[in-house]
Amino acid sequence: MNIAIIFAGGSGVRMGAGIPKQFLEVNGKPIIVHTLQLFQFHKKIDKIYVSVLKDYIPYMESLVQDFHLTKVASVIAGGETAQDTIYLGLKKAREENPGDSVVLLHDGVRPFVSYDVISENIKSVKKFGSAITCTACYETILLSKDGQNVGQVPYRKETFAAQAPQSFRLDDIIAAHDEIRASENGYTNMVDACTIMKTIGKEVHMVEGNRGNIKVTTPEDVYTFRALLQYKENEQAFGLGLTNYINDRMNAMKNADEGDE
Repeated sequence: MNIAIIFAGGSGVRMGAGIPKQFLEVNGKPIIVHTLQLFQFHKKIDKIYVSVLKDYIPYMESLVQDFHLTKVASVIAGGETAQDTIYLGLKKAREENPGDSVVLLHDGVRPFVSYDVISENIKSVKKFGSAITCTACYETILLSKDGQNVGQVPYRKETFAAQAPQSFRLDDIIAAHDEIRASENGYTNMVDACTIMKTIGKEVHMVEGNRGNIKVTTPEDVYTFRALLQYKENEQAFGLGLTNYINDRMNAMKNADEGDE
């Protein structure tokens, strides 16, 4: 069993839109629907669980119906923090599915993860027991404890940005959450599943992500997402990447000019 848990319990304060960012409409449908459709249409995903703010459950359920998201098994209320929200989704999934199921944890406002990355996450969990989607950093990463002075500068070739999905066996990630929840500091500084696993001493395996797998958090991110959708539509319309299309057109025009000489 391959299960996607989509956590979308945030209030979207940084977006400043008045509604949670996951429900902002882009190209005629909410961002959360763009995200869910990636897993709905993936042939290896069997079930989807969605965690949202309690007040938005009826609306989310209506979106599931309107967009024929048939793999969504349940829409549940999120918790006080992002990790609480994920934990509640995991516990709900465990009530209805085997503990050795592969579970992909994905942010509801990452609506552009590629089909192949989802597939590689599943393969990695089956082979290594885990999958952390990440991309190599193109910029220099600085470490600073006070936010004013540079402490360390890691080698850029050794730095990566963690994204989502982050994937595990269902029982393994629940056990990791239980251990953290029972600790003195709880979820403090636990920003994602990778952090949780490394904190309790577990090894995790990296999977290469796609560059367009952005997290829509600010108004600028919405514009980026729209541009990515436009790029994808151009690829579908022309049957090849837009860059290749433009290059082919330019070469054809050049050859035509040369033939006239």
